[in-house]
Amino acid sequence: MHIQTAAVQALREQEHGAVVPPVHLASTFELDPASEDGAYAYQRGSNPTRAQLETVLATLEGAAHGFAFASGMAATAASLSTLEVGDEVILPASVYGGTYRFVDLVLPGRGITGRFVDDLGALTDADFTPSTKAIFMETPANPTLRITDLRRLVELAHRHGALVIVDNTFMTPVLQRPLELGADIVVQSATKYLAGHSDLLAGTVTTDDDRLADAFALAQKAQGGVLAPGDSFRLIQAIKTLPLRLERQQDSAIAIVEHLRAHDAISQVRYPGSHSEEEARIHASQASGTGAVLSFELAPELDRVAFLRALRYPAYAVSLGGVESLICRPSTMTHEAMTPQARANAGISDELLRLSVGIEDVRDLLEDLDQALRSASR
Repeated sequence: MHIQTAAVQALREQEHGAVVPPVHLASTFELDPASEDGAYAYQRGSNPTRAQLETVLATLEGAAHGFAFASGMAATAASLSTLEVGDEVILPASVYGGTYRFVDLVLPGRGITGRFVDDLGALTDADFTPSTKAIFMETPANPTLRITDLRRLVELAHRHGALVIVDNTFMTPVLQRPLELGADIVVQSATKYLAGHSDLLAGTVTTDDDRLADAFALAQKAQGGVLAPGDSFRLIQAIKTLPLRLERQQDSAIAIVEHLRAHDAISQVRYPGSHSEEEARIHASQASGTGAVLSFELAPELDRVAFLRALRYPAYAVSLGGVESLICRPSTMTHEAMTPQARANAGISDELLRLSVGIEDVRDLLEDLDQALRSASR
């Protein structure tokens, strides 16, 4: 199946032939008294509706296993919980602020070291030690949109026995398929594009590795950060329109990038591949689009606050991937957990703004940006 077909047809309810499968809200399930066996026993361990969603997730990603968690950070935490005392994970300096917080504040208490590097693309064999057990990466990076060569990093990491974990939230399986490029684990904040309406918190993990799958099933049962049946159902329904939504959002983002690049009031625009021709080539080789997130800085003489207040359509709010456009200031919102020096190392200035493009008419978005820029220059 092509991705749009998979998004709609990955799941069929068998018992009654319902086009939309029912929601199973039960927290507990009756077992056979003699064998104490049953397909389901308690919702935390497994639930029919969550299992249906996990089938959809695995189908979309082309994965053997899919898991649904209560948030994107719960999914990230589960992926990093595969590490043990004494292990080290390498991450880019520009990683999502929530991931930075977890690695910086939580993992050390578990005896796990996180090493942040300015450029994952510059890693060599000399950067690996016997303790290096995983690389956690985003490509494009949040919010700098820097690109990392997935194939090269997979080959390098596997040569040293390290796992490759990819946060694929920005691209989704519609535009990028890290497992097919050799990654071991893919995580997503399903709150973003998969859910797509800024009204649902969820996270996903997919893998082809049976041993890792057992670890994620244990994480669900032992730690309990699972997605509830009602939210699982809503995510199943939202995924059906994911390819259509993302196509519209990407087309509009491309138009906005071109408009801002030519605008005198903008000092720089960042998008996947904008850093260099080499990164553009790499991204084109491993993804089928540029997505719908961009970041930019206003010219120094403009008033950032006036610009943001003048915007009519993009809400000044964290998150991304919804049908409505959102704009934020990463240094004080999504990446506030990082120290000023860490943000500087990651290339996140105080003036950088991140725009998540929605499905509004792009003509309205362009007119809105223009009038806000005029307001900021007064």
